[in-house]
Amino acid sequence: MTIELRVAIVGYGAMGRAHAYAYRAAPIIRPGGVRFAPVVMTGRNEKAVAAAAIACGIGEWSTRWEDVIGRRDVDVVDICTPPGSHAVIAVAAARAGKSVICEKPLATTYAEAAAARDAVEAAGVHHAVGFNYRRLPALSLLAEMVGAGELGEIRLWRGTWLSDEFVDAATPFDWRFESNMGGTTIADLGSHLLDLATWMLGPIREVSAISSTFTSERTVDGGTRRVEIDDASSALLRFASGAQGSFEVARVAPRRPCDFVVEVNGSKATAMFSYSQLNELWIGSVDDDPRHYGLRRIRAEHVLHPETRGWWPIGQGVGYDASFINQAADLAEAWPEKPWSPDFAQGAAVAAVCEAIARSASERRWVTIDDVVGVSPTNVP
Repeated sequence: MTIELRVAIVGYGAMGRAHAYAYRAAPIIRPGGVRFAPVVMTGRNEKAVAAAAIACGIGEWSTRWEDVIGRRDVDVVDICTPPGSHAVIAVAAARAGKSVICEKPLATTYAEAAAARDAVEAAGVHHAVGFNYRRLPALSLLAEMVGAGELGEIRLWRGTWLSDEFVDAATPFDWRFESNMGGTTIADLGSHLLDLATWMLGPIREVSAISSTFTSERTVDGGTRRVEIDDASSALLRFASGAQGSFEVARVAPRRPCDFVVEVNGSKATAMFSYSQLNELWIGSVDDDPRHYGLRRIRAEHVLHPETRGWWPIGQGVGYDASFINQAADLAEAWPEKPWSPDFAQGAAVAAVCEAIARSASERRWVTIDDVVGVSPTNVP
């Protein structure tokens, strides 16, 4: 007997479609006793949300998320809207007794992220943040190796994420350039990197950052409007463990479509992942034969590797979509006894680091995470 968790997908853009696709595909890759079943999709543009819902095989749609989250035939609210609306929807869904899945970042400020965290914990509902890259086999294998001590004592971590979506100064102003709605580049791209960093190495204690906005105004409605976010940011990180790290994100790197790299250096070994080769993990150990000096490639597709269960025979590869499918399958398998992961507490912790980086860049000083989390959460209506 299959249990269906009926889902309201709030948002019909790329993430809404990605989640809808993953819910359909997950039972094919990993059959189980629980599956997600999208029953309604919402969005402000009626024509666009209707077209998206039909394309995703969802029979109902609405222009008001407020009208669907309380429905008796909805078990899970999946938030795929711009980041500035995440916390309000999450709090309302939790108060309605619904489990909540929220795309990253959990919110555009730590205070709102903490309010969302507090709401789902108070309601006692399942909750998860869509840090989907954890579900790529190569990155999951890297985390497994770090946790098992295979790299030794971790000393250095570095992460970079470069894209070119804002290179053209003629790109008009939209919600992505508004800090309260789209969040910073630090939060948009960097939240994924910071989730991976803290997942593998533990909490970050303090940061020192620099940010730049190279196109300060963009056109809108026949005029211009000031850009409120960073085009690029870099930061030095100090982990509570004593490890140090570096972090760089930019959306103005020509011919960089969606390139991110994570490298971890320990006392025994180095491991490196590049998204442009997402089925591969590169590793080199001090115990390797000196004749084989350098990094060697691991094809992270073997059945012994994490997040490969149910996928194609080794050599066929997995893709971006697999990260969402694995996420849906993992959450379904955890239901109802086990908590979902990564949860809103992790989402709020990442939001705190993002805010610390932004504050450091603005104030030109080292900022501790305690400086941020000491602020009382705001009440989100």
